[in-house]
Amino acid sequence: MLFLADSANLDELEKLFSYFPLEGVTTNPSIIATEGRPLTKLLPRLKELVGEKMLHVQLISNKADRMLDEALRYQEFLGEHVNFYAKIPVTEEGYKAMPMLKKRGLKVTATAVYTHLQALVAARAGANYVAPYVSRLDNISSHGIEVVQHIVKSFNDYKMPTKVLAASFKTVDQVHRVTLTGCYAVTVCYEVLERLRSHPLTDMNVDWFSRDGAEFYDIKY
Repeated sequence: MLFLADSANLDELEKLFSYFPLEGVTTNPSIIATEGRPLTKLLPRLKELVGEKMLHVQLISNKADRMLDEALRYQEFLGEHVNFYAKIPVTEEGYKAMPMLKKRGLKVTATAVYTHLQALVAARAGANYVAPYVSRLDNISSHGIEVVQHIVKSFNDYKMPTKVLAASFKTVDQVHRVTLTGCYAVTVCYEVLERLRSHPLTDMNVDWFSRDGAEFYDIKY
């Protein structure tokens, strides 16, 4: 299971990359808008933080030819050494754009996936990753974890190279249950990443250890 941060907040990401074993960052237009800064100001710092890890940037164009142009422009802006993935929604134009990008050597993440069949079509169109939205499905009683499970099973059954990058989490329990499906990766917001790596009993134990051993740890450092 790989963990990615679903954020463009530079302060959050700097903290997370200092201790959390992240494999990359994902963004979308709403996340970018939340930061109130244009891509030209955010992407250089995101590139620096990510290094050789993955950077998934969602396209905003709605037509396939414009998606290709936009993705090529982002790749040029970021440079050839960045592990860049163009996020493309699973619309009619998106499906049309996926093989176009792949022919130009670009990597693709199919996003806004809500059904098992959308994921299969995206995989056949050449997507490297598909990103099903877990919490948004749960909010309409559509069982997001089950959808992820079905996608993972089909990819394994059909020996498809596309990987599942589950997204849209509101709780630690959702992340926990997705890990049990065999999902390859998850992208998670800062708040949930902070909660899933911690536990109050861990903090209590550390306090107890510090008090109990304070008189006896006499090697200076």
